[in-house]
Amino acid sequence: MSEIEEIIRIAAKGDGVTASGRFAWGAAPGDRLLPDGTLERGPHHIDPACRHFTQCGGCQLQQLDEESLSDFVEKRVANASTGQELGAERITPPHLSPPGTRRRASLRAESSGGRVVIGFREAKSHRLVELAECPVMLPDFVTILNPLRKLLIRLGQSGGQSKGRNKKPGGKNAMPRLAADIELAMTEQGVDLGIKGLTVEGLQANELMLDFAREHGLARLTLDQGWGSETLWEPVPVTVLLGGVSVGFPPGSFLQATLDGEQALVSAAREWLAGATTVADLFSGLGTFAFALAGPETKVLAVEAARDAHLACKAAAGRAGLQIHALHRDLFRNPLQLDELDRFDAVLLDPPRAGARDQIELLAGGKVPRIVYISCNPSSWSRDAALLVEAGYRLVELRPVGQFRWSTHVELASLFVKTGS
Repeated sequence: MSEIEEIIRIAAKGDGVTASGRFAWGAAPGDRLLPDGTLERGPHHIDPACRHFTQCGGCQLQQLDEESLSDFVEKRVANASTGQELGAERITPPHLSPPGTRRRASLRAESSGGRVVIGFREAKSHRLVELAECPVMLPDFVTILNPLRKLLIRLGQSGGQSKGRNKKPGGKNAMPRLAADIELAMTEQGVDLGIKGLTVEGLQANELMLDFAREHGLARLTLDQGWGSETLWEPVPVTVLLGGVSVGFPPGSFLQATLDGEQALVSAAREWLAGATTVADLFSGLGTFAFALAGPETKVLAVEAARDAHLACKAAAGRAGLQIHALHRDLFRNPLQLDELDRFDAVLLDPPRAGARDQIELLAGGKVPRIVYISCNPSSWSRDAALLVEAGYRLVELRPVGQFRWSTHVELASLFVKTGS
């Protein structure tokens, strides 16, 4: 029979681990794992903040106190560095976003037994958890969920249904099958709501949606019925504030998960790239970093593949009179070449989760003095970072960022300096 063992750390997927390698889900450091597999709480194990925890798959770490949650985020990043022997010269204490600050969210809406359920998937399941609360998201998002359920029910009864789905039997007011994706984002004008997968037909259904948008003060309401996003309601152009500049926000565009998390990443980039007069911002999106870095003495090349985001960045830079040149280019298919890269004092890149191996290989062979690499995936980052270190770059500083509170998903900012620079 197994002995009583102490949980000494939290693994990458959120399980507690003992010194002998036994795993226990829902554990915290200092808990005791008993022979029958049950846990005896230790000093770092707290009550979860949400009634849906353990059922909802959105959070994995609500049992951790602030100290152990911070330690988890820091070690996820530090382990990625040590695993590739990158020799990080400094790892700062992590930044953790507080509860109730998530400003973008993707949820699912489905009909079940004449009801509409809106929420996240259960852990390791396709079943939805109907959200009655969510301590992670902005309160504005949580407030709108119940009215949105009622709207979707009324739409179903008035002719709205999921594309490709059939109505259930039961009379003219029977609720049709519903399966739609819900996208929420907080903008300067308020909540931006997008619904994908719902077909809305008829004047009554359209009026219901417009009345809903007006009543709840939405910044925008968009509907994707299978052939792209259509804007149904947008009283004034929707924007987000980036580096003090209002930038147009195309439906579904990427936005850092929390405002304070964005500020932590931007602050690192500004500090590390101070004095650089020419900066290339690769995978620039709407210009989160470009607008923060551009100034009277600093020119920024903002390179982005998504056309809507590129055009929004270009237009905002023009209105603001900033030294930002927006370039529409797919860096996976056509990365910047050595002769292009070596023109810059510094390069910043913030690629998708897969990383940017091809672009990094070219950077590693170049002469750029400073490289700032922002990442949402420590695994792909460490693979790319190893190429830079092998090419003579020093990993001067690492800053862990936990924007996705109580989740195993962590982000980081890193600074690489060319040896001799």
